[in-house]
Amino acid sequence: MFRSSKRALGLAGAAVVALGLVAAGCGGGGGGGGAKIALLLPENKTARYETQDRPLFEKQVKKDCPKCSVLYSNATQDPAKQQSQAEAALTQGAKVLVLDAVDAASADVIVKRANAQKVPVLAYDRLIPNANIDAYVSFDNVRVGKLQATALTQKLKSAGQAAPTITMINGAPTDNNAKLFKQGALSVFGTSGVKIGKQFDTPDWSPDKAQNEMQQAITALGNNGFQGVYAANDGTAGGAIAAMTSAGIQPATRPTTGQDAELAAVQREAPAAATIAVALSKGQKPPTPPINGTTNNGQKNVPSTILTPVAVTKSNIAGTIVKDGFWTASQICTAAFAAACKANGIA
Repeated sequence: MFRSSKRALGLAGAAVVALGLVAAGCGGGGGGGGAKIALLLPENKTARYETQDRPLFEKQVKKDCPKCSVLYSNATQDPAKQQSQAEAALTQGAKVLVLDAVDAASADVIVKRANAQKVPVLAYDRLIPNANIDAYVSFDNVRVGKLQATALTQKLKSAGQAAPTITMINGAPTDNNAKLFKQGALSVFGTSGVKIGKQFDTPDWSPDKAQNEMQQAITALGNNGFQGVYAANDGTAGGAIAAMTSAGIQPATRPTTGQDAELAAVQREAPAAATIAVALSKGQKPPTPPINGTTNNGQKNVPSTILTPVAVTKSNIAGTIVKDGFWTASQICTAAFAAACKANGIA
């Protein structure tokens, strides 16, 4: 199986971000004299949020501001729940909201509530369009889609597929990142001779829904009617692979993209967000670094940290996924994959 990635097995941040510690004492508003910083994450189906983003964020906050505290919430893919969590954080005296939005429309309500209380909002991982946010930390998500599509196209054509047909399983229509991944991917497919046989937007990034979508595609196109799958993340890729397996299709014969598993990516993204959040909690401007540019969200040019993604395939997995420690060689190279690992220098 082939994969490419943001966070494809994964995305590695190619640009090294100098995080720089925030100097001086911490602002008031939290227990023990430190500010309260709210970290509002969107879901727990994707392992990275609980196992990487949260602990890395909390570690960096502690490093930058020992007296600060993190008010953590996970919305489990429920926009109404995320609104309630944000309101609770504001009631508890949060001095900044770090918001990875489940739904852009609902996030706008959260931002307006925070604005009314003069609490800054940092959009984490997903841009919040047309909202008065104070900072943004993410990857170049259009480039993510381009990398995924380019890697898939190259793999298919190297296998002799001059005009391949693919199934395209995009992310949640409520997620601005999914829109950007799709935009980037389509810009490549539109000029590469790749035909999109069936295309879906997957509510909630649900692997189960992605599996149903892939089953629909197989029914419509036939087992031999497509040569590859563009899946926007690892969860949707897993759903697509399950559907192919159930239909008697060997997944190894259908290159499939994904993303989300690269530790190095989250190691840059979460600490950068924490450093900026500490500064905002003290009434300071977002520091440079990690801020390295601006992003127009439809309302304003938002100070931003934009990290650069790279694609990961079996040819460089040893130097990215294993080297970065997200997965060990022994975890990857179980008995079923031992031969493939040896052939690609992973074992």
